[in-house]
Amino acid sequence: MADITRRLGWRHLRGAPTAHVRHHRSGALVHDGPGLSFWFRALSAALSEVPVDDRELAMTFHARTADFQDVTVQATVTYRVSDPAVAAARLDFSIDPDTGVWRGAPLEQLATLLTETAQQHALDVLARTSLASALADGVTAVRERVAAGLAAEPRLPATGIEIVAVRVVALRPEPEVERALRTPAREQIQQEADRATYERRAVAVERERTIAENELASRIELARREEQLVEQRGTNTRREAEESAAADKVRAEAEATRSVRLAEAEAARAVKLAEAEAAKQVKLAEAEAAKQVRLADAEGLRTERLTQAEAARTVQLARAEAQAAREVGEARAQAQAAWLRVHADVDVATLHALTGTRLAENLPHIESVTISPDVLTGLLSRLGAGERE
Repeated sequence: MADITRRLGWRHLRGAPTAHVRHHRSGALVHDGPGLSFWFRALSAALSEVPVDDRELAMTFHARTADFQDVTVQATVTYRVSDPAVAAARLDFSIDPDTGVWRGAPLEQLATLLTETAQQHALDVLARTSLASALADGVTAVRERVAAGLAAEPRLPATGIEIVAVRVVALRPEPEVERALRTPAREQIQQEADRATYERRAVAVERERTIAENELASRIELARREEQLVEQRGTNTRREAEESAAADKVRAEAEATRSVRLAEAEAARAVKLAEAEAAKQVKLAEAEAAKQVRLADAEGLRTERLTQAEAARTVQLARAEAQAAREVGEARAQAQAAWLRVHADVDVATLHALTGTRLAENLPHIESVTISPDVLTGLLSRLGAGERE
């Protein structure tokens, strides 16, 4: 299909290389050829597009053989348009100037023409052929007859059509007839298969018999060899018992010798251990005695030194205490003398006051004091007498 585009009232057509385009304007041919590209006006243009590539037309139709059996024919015809001008004049290949689509259906007209022509020649040849011959050689006969008929058909060149090839794909009878035709061949194949099965079974039976005979011979030979094996095993067992007894005797003698040697070695080792233990105890006793002597000497020396140090410390302490007592006595005497010197010139009332103060300092804690009227009267009278004096 050609590509048509619009530009300001004009149309532009671009064709394919396999499409022959014819452009008429006002009845005159303006453009003619494949793969064209040109501008045109839609109102004054008449366009037609004829495909010039090879095209395949598949067809299927029914026919009847000479023995009145229906068969189905599947064929394919390859054709092309060899004269596009003639084809465009005989068939409607005109296209719409706006869309580029065919106005009619030219390819369907060509398909109808070719199908009916090919079917006519195929029916003619099959009507004079039996079903068996048609199934055996009908494909070649139908293909040759259809090809010759299409080549001799005067309408095809007049339409500009050229037949390239004719192929007959299949020629099939009805399903029931086809199954019936397959039955003899199938039975023959089944008979061949059965005969092969019987022959295979016969061969298998013969082989099984041979295998059974071989197995029997093998069992006889195996029994004879087992008898020899039992005898050999008895001989081997006796030899093993004798060798085992000899080995046990040698092993017992070696074990006794080893036990004696071990006992002697153990006794010698015990004696050596006892002697070493005794020497060790003697050495330990001597070392312990020396240690006790050294400890006693050290303890006596330490006690003597401690006694001397304690005596010296006691003497020093006594001297220090005497010196301190002497110094304290001297200080107390000096303080007493100074106190006496200070209070020698003080009047009696002051001394009484100081005495009361010192007495109050040394008294215990008093919660409350009760003064009787007699005591208060005496104190007041004394105070009054003192004021008068």
